[in-house]
Order: sequence, then C-alpha cells, then structure tokens
Amino acid sequence: MDLLLKHTSWNTSDLQNSTDLQRLYSYARITSMVDFSASPYITYGIWLGIAILVSVLVQSRQSMWRKLRPQHIDASTNAATKANDHGAWQPSDFERPAAKPYPNWSVTDTPPLPYRPFRYGPTYNITMGLRSLQWDDWIELDNHYLRYHADKKRRIDERGSKCCKIDDSDPRYFDGALELLEELASYLPERYPSMFKKTFIGIDNIVTHESFDIRKDHLTVSTLSPDSNTNNNPDPVSESPIQLCARLIQDDLAIMFEKPDGQYYLLAGAILLPGFWRLSDKFGMSLPELHTSGSVPGYESKLHKGMTNFFRRISPEKAFLRNNYFIQVDEDLAWSYSIGHEDSEVGHTWDAAEKDRAIEWHYFRSERQSLRRLPRSRGVVFTIRTYFHPITEIVEEPYVPGRLASAIRSWGEDVSRYKGKERYGDVLLEYLDRKHEEQVRNGLDLEKEDEARSYPW
Repeated sequence: MDLLLKHTSWNTSDLQNSTDLQRLYSYARITSMVDFSASPYITYGIWLGIAILVSVLVQSRQSMWRKLRPQHIDASTNAATKANDHGAWQPSDFERPAAKPYPNWSVTDTPPLPYRPFRYGPTYNITMGLRSLQWDDWIELDNHYLRYHADKKRRIDERGSKCCKIDDSDPRYFDGALELLEELASYLPERYPSMFKKTFIGIDNIVTHESFDIRKDHLTVSTLSPDSNTNNNPDPVSESPIQLCARLIQDDLAIMFEKPDGQYYLLAGAILLPGFWRLSDKFGMSLPELHTSGSVPGYESKLHKGMTNFFRRISPEKAFLRNNYFIQVDEDLAWSYSIGHEDSEVGHTWDAAEKDRAIEWHYFRSERQSLRRLPRSRGVVFTIRTYFHPITEIVEEPYVPGRLASAIRSWGEDVSRYKGKERYGDVLLEYLDRKHEEQVRNGLDLEKEDEARSYPW
C-alpha cells in the first residue's frame, strides 16, 4: 500500500472539506467489510482502485484551480491582459504609484535638465534607445514653463485642430485622451505642489491662475480656443481633453491605439511645438507609416520589428524613456521656418534652408520622450518634451563641443541627409573643433570625462 500511495501524488490539501474526501472515506469503509486474508487479490484490487480514484480526483481538482487562477502579468512586457483579438484590450486595474514632490522645485529657479544625448564616434548606432523610467520622473517641468505655456496658447489660438485632434470614429479614443488628462490631474499636484492643486472638478494651475474642469460632460472632442475659458466668461466653452493636457505641461502628446489589423495608429494628439513635422500630415497613420513617411533612417532594417513587438507587449506597469537630438538653423521653438513655411503645400525639406548660416543661428534641439500604456483605454502615450538651446550656449559646458563634433562626424549618409548636415555641417564642425581646442588648452582633462558626465548628459 505504501508503494502505491507513494506514486499517486496524493495531496490531501486538494481534497480537504470536499465531497471528494467523503467519497474516499466511504470507499475505505467498504474495504473494511472484506476479509482480506481470504483473498490477497481482492486486497490488491481494492487498494489499486483507491489509488486510481485519488489520482483522478486530484488531477481534476488541479485542473480546475489552473483555470480559476489569474494570469501572471510581467510588469515589463507581458501582454497577459490582452484579448485574443487585435484592438480589443482588457482594462487593467493598475494604478500609478503616488509621486514624491520634486525637491526644491521652483517655476523661476529650476533650470532645464542638461540632456546631451550624443555619443563619440566613429559609429552612430540606430536603435530605439529605450531606458526604464521611474514614475516620479514621468513629466519634467522647469523655469522655461511660462514661455512654453505662452507659445502653446498662441499656437492653439492660431492653428486649433491643425495641432490638437482626437479621432471621433470610436469613443475609445476620446476616453483615452480623458484618461491621460485624469492621470496628469492626479500626478502634477503630487509632483509639483507649488504649481498645481487638485480640485473636486479637476485641477488648478496656481501660477497661471487657470482652473480646469476635467469632468467628461464638460469636455468635447473639438479643439477650441482657451480664450473662451476665462474667469470673466460665465459660460465657458468646453475644450478637448488632449488640448487641456497640452496646456498643463511643457510636453507635446500623442496617443497610439491598436486597431483590429494589429497596427497602432496615431488617433489623438497635441503637437504644438514639433519643429519639423505637422500633426495634420501624420494624424491617422500607422506606426510604420509615421516612420516611413518621414524617411527615418534604418527603420525597415533596424527598428521596425523591435518597435512593433514593443508596442504590442508594453504593459501599464512600466514606463520607458528615450532621447534624440537635432540641429536647427533658426530660433523658432514651435516651427523651424528655415525648412519652409509651416502651411506650405509642397512639403518641407532641408534643401530650403539657407546654407552655412552664421553660428549664432545654430540651435541644439533635443527631445525627451516617455512611453507608457494607459490602463483603461490601453492606448500607448508618448510625451515629447523639447529642449532648445543656442549652440553657442551649450559649447561652454566641459566636453560637449568635442563629443558633439565626434557624434556629427559619425553620422552615416542616410542620417546626415535626414538631419540636414549638408546645410550647416561645415560651419558647425569648424566652430565645435575650435571650442574643443580652447577647452583642452585651458586644462580640460580628457581622461576624466566618464567621471564628469555620462549618457545622456
């Protein structure tokens, strides 16, 4: 008997307090009425029957628990909450951890973070460049806030739905924009309590004296001028949730949603300070179309597969971060007019830019992009924060001119064409080399650069 039970994987915890155990006891009572000494074959047969019965019952019970047990969700990329059909996601109950207040933050004194996301050559690697993002650091604000806020208001007044738009073909897209607005209204007062205050109906901007009602029935899918929403207007006009998001922070925003074909599409966005592209051109495009229409170098060969898999697998529990950079040869944060008028019908190319402009017209433009999935609507949100500085300003930082010159020289032909190097490269590289030589003559220790600053600083 001991040998038989040893091989039946009998776990009494699976049978406790169940009808299965009662059946087993009944079976045992029957065996007690049999004279085993009279027939060892009967004894063997009865205990074999008990062993088989126990094995069947345990396997049945374990199968039932496997069906009832919730699926495990990998916090980084597992899509266990996704439905079988593309575009039909199951909502998640994930809640972002409360943010800690930004230490000593001030709208007048906190400078922009010095992102310098370029590396020494000789190789320029084309990758997604994703890094994990801590939830506290989701949105970055600094002492350029009021300038960005004014630029965004002007752009909304002038361009409206050309810059802010939500696809109205499916209510999920509006709900996704509203979910993002609710996330910001929760996060910003936690992270920047001297700037924002949560209210019963939404959020107040303490510095700009603006109040935002984020209740769904007070919002609209349309893009309207914020001038209608003043304290002097007793009946303010509703705004779209994506537009309100843009007015709260310095970032531009884009939300991608999956459709039944398995592709992600840009279906809600507030792109007010893009520099080189227009929301009206890209709205409604799939993820591959967004990149191929912009001739992004290496997209098909190096980025397409990895990016597609990332979008399908990213879960609400994790957020990610990436940086990029460009050179611009005019001073406009919102639109680089050197490549053509923003409303031009013939397209925009670097060929339109004046060649070899003076170094005073050269600007360093860098983007900090965060990516996360919204738990309810399951849209994937990009926040796009642009940092914009004169080249003549950043070259005063130790190691920057030498490293930037090396990075630009490492661009391949396709990257150089994409970034417009032919229009400014000679002037910029000569200037960077000269500033690097000045730093070396003044005692810059090249051996200590890794100690002083590392990517992306």
